[in-house]
Amino acid sequence: MYIGLDLGTSALKAVLVNGADGAVAAATAAVATARPRDGWSEQNPAGWISAAEAALDALSRKADLSAVRGIGLSGHMHGATILDRNHEVLRPCILWNDTRADAEAAAMDADPIWREITGNIVFPGFTAPKLAWVSRREPEIFARVSKVLSPKDYLRLWLTGEVVTEMSDGSGTGWLDVGARDWSDRLLAETGLDRGVMPSLVEGGSASGALRAGLARRWSIDPGVPVAGGAGDNAAAAVGLGVARAGQAFVSLGTSGVLFAATDGHAPDPATAVHAFCHALPGTWHQMGVILAAADALNWLSRLTGRKPDELTADLGEVRAPGRALFLPYLGGERTPHNDAAVRGAFLGLEHATDAKAAARAVLEGVAFAIADCRDALEATGTRIDGIVATGGGARSDYWLGAIASVLNFPIGVPAAGDHGAARGAARLGRMAATGEGAEIATPPEISRMIVPNPDLASSYSDARERHRAAYEAVRNF
Repeated sequence: MYIGLDLGTSALKAVLVNGADGAVAAATAAVATARPRDGWSEQNPAGWISAAEAALDALSRKADLSAVRGIGLSGHMHGATILDRNHEVLRPCILWNDTRADAEAAAMDADPIWREITGNIVFPGFTAPKLAWVSRREPEIFARVSKVLSPKDYLRLWLTGEVVTEMSDGSGTGWLDVGARDWSDRLLAETGLDRGVMPSLVEGGSASGALRAGLARRWSIDPGVPVAGGAGDNAAAAVGLGVARAGQAFVSLGTSGVLFAATDGHAPDPATAVHAFCHALPGTWHQMGVILAAADALNWLSRLTGRKPDELTADLGEVRAPGRALFLPYLGGERTPHNDAAVRGAFLGLEHATDAKAAARAVLEGVAFAIADCRDALEATGTRIDGIVATGGGARSDYWLGAIASVLNFPIGVPAAGDHGAARGAARLGRMAATGEGAEIATPPEISRMIVPNPDLASSYSDARERHRAAYEAVRNF
């Protein structure tokens, strides 16, 4: 059997799968996020360890783990986990959705060398500008930096004692030469760092170390079980969903929203604000359009109305033409296609008749329009999309998927019941590390049904999307 650990923004999930890739057991544990200032988002890495312990303890109570032969890791990307020479954490991790390093990112992005080497815009959420921010604002901490890890790689350090990352998470730091799949000494030097501060690099399905003996005894796992390189959350989800070859794609409605497409080669086009990263599979890359608030936007409306997200979306009926109310989901800035850390969300066109259902539909539609912006950005790079599958908590809403299908004018496949996301992908990578298998086991799930666009709504969605585009221009400097 194989374990996959996915460190999400709000929870850590552990899954256990058997040798036939069937689900055996799963467990989750909550992770807390602090927002001490506007635009800041932080987590205490000790909370990740506590969550992993709780999830693995729960998993061991549900199933016998003595047959586990490999472990894979996944996690939210771009987080700056800063350690001293004793591997002690120097400050809370600055997360992917933290925009404090906007000025530092803009300064880096103004130098053409960054886009030339990485193939990407330097977004404020990337790791490199966060270290530049620490250098300027917390110089006493920067002087003590010995290692910089992504969140899942801090879990690896705890599990194995090894300081390692892999290509997909490395791509999101801003320091990786994505085409060469190696750290860029030039870009590290630009940030006052060197290769010695970086973790070693492995491919996602390669072994990065072995589970420490004490932890192996705790969960009755054989000592020496390999821990795979793993992947950033979206690349891991792609492995779980079988998105491994050019033309395959998925749309994720998690805390953030992602349109992810596998590519056979590195095809950067920074001007589109598309992320061009290494895939977790050797010799493979991918492109992503990323929006910072998808389910997070619905959660915001939930807090505002006092109704649970599932309640807000439960009785919306059949997908209908967009109403007058318009929602811009830029609650903490936006990445694709705008690269705008300063813009904020908005409700427009509210009227006396706007009730909770109308507001919920507007939020779902606003995210759908933002996903369509991502699709246009990917197409502008020449990326081909032949099929899309859905994942993430928001994919439980047929209304949401129907709105996205209608605005994209493209059918969306819904996998059959089961977890096919990042944790499953991490478990598959753990299996690769244990058995030597490769991309051939990253197979697509069974599709239970297709959500197809409604041709009768094409015109109304097109008109509403034009209003969405105009609304961004109207509020961007507000």
